[in-house]
Amino acid sequence: MKCVMVMFDSLNRHMLPPYGCDWTHAPNFQRLAERTVTFETSYVCSMPCMPARRDLHTGRPNFLHRSWGPLEPFDDSVPEILNTNGVYTHLASDHYHYWEDGGATYHNRYRTWEFFRGHEGDLWRGQVKDPELPKNALGRHQTMETFARQDLVNREAMRRECDQPQPQTFAAGTEFIRRNRNSDNWFLQLETFDPHEPFFSHRKYKDRYPYSPDAMHFDWPLYRAVEEPPEAVEHIRYEYAALLSQCDAYLGDVLDLFDELDLWDDTMLIVWTDHGFMLGEHGCWAKLWMPFYEEVAHTPFFVWDPRCGKRGERRESLVQPSIDLGPTLLEFFGVEVPPDMLGQPLGATVADDTPVRDAAIFGVHGGHVNVTDGRYIYMRAAEQADNQPLYNYTYMPTVMRGFLGLDALRRMEVAPPFTFTKECPTMKLPARRAMAASGTKPDTHLWDVREDPHQERPLNDPALEERMIGHLLRLMGECDAPPEQYERLGLSPGR
Repeated sequence: MKCVMVMFDSLNRHMLPPYGCDWTHAPNFQRLAERTVTFETSYVCSMPCMPARRDLHTGRPNFLHRSWGPLEPFDDSVPEILNTNGVYTHLASDHYHYWEDGGATYHNRYRTWEFFRGHEGDLWRGQVKDPELPKNALGRHQTMETFARQDLVNREAMRRECDQPQPQTFAAGTEFIRRNRNSDNWFLQLETFDPHEPFFSHRKYKDRYPYSPDAMHFDWPLYRAVEEPPEAVEHIRYEYAALLSQCDAYLGDVLDLFDELDLWDDTMLIVWTDHGFMLGEHGCWAKLWMPFYEEVAHTPFFVWDPRCGKRGERRESLVQPSIDLGPTLLEFFGVEVPPDMLGQPLGATVADDTPVRDAAIFGVHGGHVNVTDGRYIYMRAAEQADNQPLYNYTYMPTVMRGFLGLDALRRMEVAPPFTFTKECPTMKLPARRAMAASGTKPDTHLWDVREDPHQERPLNDPALEERMIGHLLRLMGECDAPPEQYERLGLSPGR
């Protein structure tokens, strides 16, 4: 058996034709839906990029215990488990966060890996002289801070489409498939940073949409409320759509290869994303600082499983790919699922919509802790404006692009083991806030996303809220959440 997992970053469900969008050019996503099972009720777990990838390796939520960071020494890693059980694993990626301080332990869990540089502010090309600021620049590039400056430097080396990281990543992934098509027992993770911001695409994809790409340079919004005029919001949605069309084209290369090499007979195909992205909805840009509205939390997800052969069908069961895919891969290759994994194998769900959970927990370290049953979403905010108490539990005192501060390390305590740390205590390090915050105390919200899919009418239903709190407390207990998380949220574990 073989498996190809195609992973995108910040892929918006509501911008895809299989989920009802009628204006984006993405025929290969529609073709994908015709050849796979499409999930209707797929949600994030830990946010954002690297926390989601830690979920993928460990098969369990991690956002209650620490923020962005590497795999820990006690963590299970699905690729590593597959390696030790005779399954060859390979990572082809341009997702540059793997190679920063906060992601440096992931790629070596694979048997082999390859990496393509240049996305976003990747510290790649060295240039002392400042790049020229584009005309009519808005958003992040207008600030010319370090990573915005670096992005403009990097783009100078990517004037041709073939020089961009995404085409190189897909070329490497498809070359791996061709080279190993006659071998058995392998897993390929083909992962691109796109369509993550900045929305940098080749001109031919921009020309598919009715806007002027040269009217303004705006493809990288700041993480804040929308302050730009309506024409800027429209412009950036087209920029996102153009990059989505580029993603669609390279997804088509994978589908073509499955057809050409008859891989549908014995090769699982998974296509998913870590989260979505706000493009002006709710008056917001980006992610993290606002509540995780549906545009961010409700994700696209497609699976072809050659064991059941189901295609062109929809599934309603509530799933969380970031924690469910690890157990799904282990079960597909006949490998025992470790007891610390809380995700569920999805083989039966793909086959006949067998449910795997009645509720799902999701969030970001220090932000809302959210729970959904597939219809209702409850977003529980911190009780106090200072968002305390809050701690990181770790052996790896790093954040996204550096180390946790010396002040936190000086105040380090030793915490007793959690149920999943293999009897190892951890460092307990104070954390001040969420990874990103709006600067104001967030509110608790309750939504019915079946009747109110755009989340415009929050509910006031004490009985329903109490039921959702019950789900939240149960799932926090299953995760062995730190005691102070309950205190931060104003909850009692024994409620």
